[in-house]
Amino acid sequence: MFIYRLLSRRVKSAILALVIFIATFFIIYEDTVIISNDSLHSAAAASRAIKVLEKFQISNRPLLSIQEETDKADSGSWNSLKPPFNVTEDERTAWFRKKLPEFDILKSDNLTEQFHGRVLEFFSHECELQAFMTWISPANLFGKREVLGLESFFKAHPNGCLMILSRTLDTPSGYRVLKPLLDGKFKVAAVTPDLSFLFRNTPAGAWFDEMKSGNKDPGEIPLAQNLSNLIRLAVLYKYGGVYLDTDFILLKSFEGLRNSIAAQSIDVVSGNWTRLNNAVLIFDMNHPLLFKFIEEFAATFDGNKWGHNGPYLVSRVVQRVQTRPGYNFTILPPTAFYPVNWNRIGGLFKVPQNQADSRWVNAKLLQLSREAYGVHLWNKQSNSIAIEEGSVMGRMISQHCVICDQIYSS
Repeated sequence: MFIYRLLSRRVKSAILALVIFIATFFIIYEDTVIISNDSLHSAAAASRAIKVLEKFQISNRPLLSIQEETDKADSGSWNSLKPPFNVTEDERTAWFRKKLPEFDILKSDNLTEQFHGRVLEFFSHECELQAFMTWISPANLFGKREVLGLESFFKAHPNGCLMILSRTLDTPSGYRVLKPLLDGKFKVAAVTPDLSFLFRNTPAGAWFDEMKSGNKDPGEIPLAQNLSNLIRLAVLYKYGGVYLDTDFILLKSFEGLRNSIAAQSIDVVSGNWTRLNNAVLIFDMNHPLLFKFIEEFAATFDGNKWGHNGPYLVSRVVQRVQTRPGYNFTILPPTAFYPVNWNRIGGLFKVPQNQADSRWVNAKLLQLSREAYGVHLWNKQSNSIAIEEGSVMGRMISQHCVICDQIYSS
């Protein structure tokens, strides 16, 4: 009884000392009193002491919360679904077929069955603007900077309705991400998409069925990334509205914009666009250009070339159809949504170091306020760059947020 009362204490150093004492005591005691059973009793005592210590260590180990364990599992699952490199097409297809049950984005279940009804119900309220985003990564990767992008949407459209098509955010952890905006009465929701429904009766239907069968090579680029390119086209074709990537800071209302796509770059001599981008799309339901985009995706899909199924796709199609009758759309200049190219975006995050820098910051902010509807942050290049106080980005976000929490820690 005396021994177990001592073991009930939760002071680790005392337990360790006790373990040593017990082991020593039994060894000495049984050496002198019960010589014939020496090895048996000393081993038993040491074993009991070690088990007690192991039990203490396990029970007092810091435990991850359920959500941390879930996020950790989600991230691990996400990483395991990245296609192998340096393999043949047949080998990659075999890998994909084996991994197919793990691709949640392809699954149909109770959540996907509710998709269409949830969309209709969500947008049945008075919406200043009907907008969609996609999020294909784990919920724990939807960070503060993405939230600031959502805030800028509602700063520009206080009565807008924003739906994020995402299975990972359509969860309790996703709800916690969006809760500050929901508490502010902003209309935002994460909804698991039904891809079979979205692609049905479009040129992508047969392509999707073949991909789900596991008999098609997904390519080296993660399939979910390419599916995001298709989902944005299909959801606008089915419902109409605006599609936005999550790495945008919006500066003004989209009022007056309709059936529009923006150029990413232009020829400085001719003034003609050289590349379009699909990070912002504004189209009516059943627009013929969206149909052409979807048709091109299904006919020319290549999962090995970055951009082939995204920016390059919309550029190819528009180049072919822009002079044909029956397509009513506008190509916006780069200043509308891509005023800073991806290789120069870092400059917007830096604090001015002298008067010349300060003048540049002021001039850039004035230019953006006049010419841009939003600024694409090119997240792949900028997500690791801190927002410095006094920078273009810092001042811009401060003026276009609604909660404005932890801007400089995002």
